Amino acid sequence: MLTRNRFPFMPKTVAFTAAVIFTATAVLFASGANAEPNAKDWPGFRGANGDGRSAETGWLKSWPEDGPKQLWKVTLGGGFSGLTAVDGHLYTLYSRGGRELVASFDAATGKELWSVDLDEERRDRFGNGPRSTPLVHDGRVYAVSALGQLRALKASNGETIWEHDLRQAYGARVPEWGVSAAPAIEGELLLFNVGGKPGYAIMAFDRKTGEVAWNVETDIPGYAVPITFTVGGVRQTVFFTGSNVIAVYPETGATLWKRPWKTAYDVNAAAPVFIAPDTLFVSSGYDTGSILYRLSAKQGKVGVTEVWKTRGMKNQFSSSIYHNGHIYGFDNKNLKSIDAATGEDTWRKGGLGHGSLLYADGHLLILSEGGELVLASADPKTYTEKASFQVADAKHWTVPTLYDGKLYVRNEQDLFCFDLEK
Repeated sequence: MLTRNRFPFMPKTVAFTAAVIFTATAVLFASGANAEPNAKDWPGFRGANGDGRSAETGWLKSWPEDGPKQLWKVTLGGGFSGLTAVDGHLYTLYSRGGRELVASFDAATGKELWSVDLDEERRDRFGNGPRSTPLVHDGRVYAVSALGQLRALKASNGETIWEHDLRQAYGARVPEWGVSAAPAIEGELLLFNVGGKPGYAIMAFDRKTGEVAWNVETDIPGYAVPITFTVGGVRQTVFFTGSNVIAVYPETGATLWKRPWKTAYDVNAAAPVFIAPDTLFVSSGYDTGSILYRLSAKQGKVGVTEVWKTRGMKNQFSSSIYHNGHIYGFDNKNLKSIDAATGEDTWRKGGLGHGSLLYADGHLLILSEGGELVLASADPKTYTEKASFQVADAKHWTVPTLYDGKLYVRNEQDLFCFDLEK
């Protein structure tokens, strides 16, 4: 179904997923708080290009035994939202006093600049508070609560610009572990995996006014953010819903292609990875595995073929990263490198649990779920660890953020800033 509007209890094996999903599915693709984003900005989950790759170079790659210098620590409150960083400011979500808040901090000092009540706090035995990471674009912050309150705010002071109660307005279903996906920007549109009533699984809003631009598909909600890319001149946005991989024209929502993808408990959480010029990597856990699709475009139509499929890389929650012909990611509790051409393992490393990672300057910055921060070479042939230290003894399921020579690490309660400047 395509509708156009004004504008063109539970098995033990899933217990950890509750909090983990929250951070894997945050925000993709943004520019910055200003119309012309700074290259160092980290405006959304997995950075400026939504691929988990930082452009920062020259940062400290030799650490003392107890880790790089800690500049500050702030106790936030409940939640698993990641940190976005734009123009010297940090943005995140956390819970306090039974409410979920959107907040801005000074990146240098950790001082809270403003906070705004977003929604009531979602509470469950797997972890309380917000899951999604805010998106910052063109002077606006876009945030989503764990119960489906979508809001656009001014980045300067948190003033509300527009908002939608996705459950009340569009029949959005709150998935098992809370609304964890977040919007993505494409042109003048804000794209989101709503998982609403029939015909409202996927939606686009005018990013400035919040008016509905289009709504399509009928599907259960997934936890992954949408990604947008171009193949053969055809621009397409891929949504990883609760039961499908769906590509649409971002301007209109018209479906380009669709492939079923079922995972136990509907945990389609890790963001798909586009590998230029024409392949797409998709993965999920619970023994489902991953696939590499090759896409082709002719006369505006997109063809999809399978290159390989494997159970050797099962992204339970943490999205993988592509670099120089290899895919780095967590196969359940094993960190792996696999050959992107074949899907075959090239190395594996255990002992990190269900961790998360980002890439920067030839290295992987890896955060274990137990709070160990590890620096390793992005070497496709062998795992080479260069440094590690224990951040804190707590659950760490939020991917770190590297911004302006500083590394920001969050657990369920606290936010740390470490100095990586030489």
